[in-house]
Amino acid sequence: MKKKKLYIFLAIGLAILGGVVYWYKKNNETDKKVRYMTETVQRGTLTSTIVASGSIVADSQETVDPTISGTVSDLSVKIGDVVKKGDFLFSIINDDLDAQVAQASASYQQALNSLESAKNNRDSAEAEYRVADKKDDKDDDAYSKRQLEVLENKISLAEGSIIQAQKNLSASASSYRNVVSDAGKRKVLSPIDGTIIEVSIKNGDDLGSSLNNSSEPAIIVGNLNTLKAEVPVNEVDITKVAVGQKVSLSLDALENIEFTGEVEKIDSIGTATSGVVNYGVTVKFDKLDERIKPTMSVSAIISISKKENVLIVPSGAIKNGQRGSFVEILVQDVPERVMLTTGDSNDTSTEVTSGISEGQKIITKTIAAEGDNPSTMNNSSSANNRSGTNAIRIPGVSGGGMRN
Repeated sequence: MKKKKLYIFLAIGLAILGGVVYWYKKNNETDKKVRYMTETVQRGTLTSTIVASGSIVADSQETVDPTISGTVSDLSVKIGDVVKKGDFLFSIINDDLDAQVAQASASYQQALNSLESAKNNRDSAEAEYRVADKKDDKDDDAYSKRQLEVLENKISLAEGSIIQAQKNLSASASSYRNVVSDAGKRKVLSPIDGTIIEVSIKNGDDLGSSLNNSSEPAIIVGNLNTLKAEVPVNEVDITKVAVGQKVSLSLDALENIEFTGEVEKIDSIGTATSGVVNYGVTVKFDKLDERIKPTMSVSAIISISKKENVLIVPSGAIKNGQRGSFVEILVQDVPERVMLTTGDSNDTSTEVTSGISEGQKIITKTIAAEGDNPSTMNNSSSANNRSGTNAIRIPGVSGGGMRN
């Protein structure tokens, strides 16, 4: 009876062992086989692009930034208000300008009086000279000659006084006009027809003083019919950008809406920021949307080239070796390199000019066997094979011993 039970246990053990061996072989031969994802080489259209981000600006806009000092008063506009050229925006309180106007006016009048006086002195000297000259014709003595010389000097001095008085008058007139002009600037008007885009002041602010540290203009007025996208492009890519290139535009404020436009202008002088040089690119919308507002953030995809009916492969499938670029194809389930020549590319696809043909399947991804280390999945042998050992994990067995 004991022998019979022993035979039964041995049979059960052999059956379990056989199942484990079968599971192990099946798992290593099938489940752990390296797999490859492929893609068929096709012809298509390859569009190369440059991506840049910037903001919406009004191409036609004016800044209102008074050059006189004073206190802001009677501010009558806010962002979004529509104004006409000459409309009142705000006023600047500066009583000192009134005193400056009065002083400049008095100086101008004094200079005018000095000129008139100089002219009168010259006229008087010339009249005296004419009388003395007549007397000299009748009495040709030395005294008369000396008197004429004195009168000639007097006329010359009078002429000099007139010239100086005219210079003083011109300077006084210029000063007077400037002061009057500054006084007139206390009433600030809109320079153009448009919409108030920005207001950085409020009533009571001091302009032109140390109390006002803002570098922003007081008010910006822009024509919203001239809204455009302005994006910086780095110095590496700017040589590929040209006027007339098509652009796809998207705005953070208007999700899931795509706008189109074209490159209208490229700055000839770049701006360096943190060692990177960027050039401003202005993009004109094909059609404006009233929901687009100045200063909105915008992303632009500039199409710099477009090739049709070319062989295209995924850029990620192309590898670089000592002999150049290559892709891998499957020959009897074994990867084989194929050297190729590439052309233009974008973020996802690359043009192939020689090396492969339409319809061929190239490897785009290698999927490691289950449990393999991804870093060694391309090696011919696994780590276990290199060590010459294979560990069999039997259910119920943990570590190096059997669980009781």
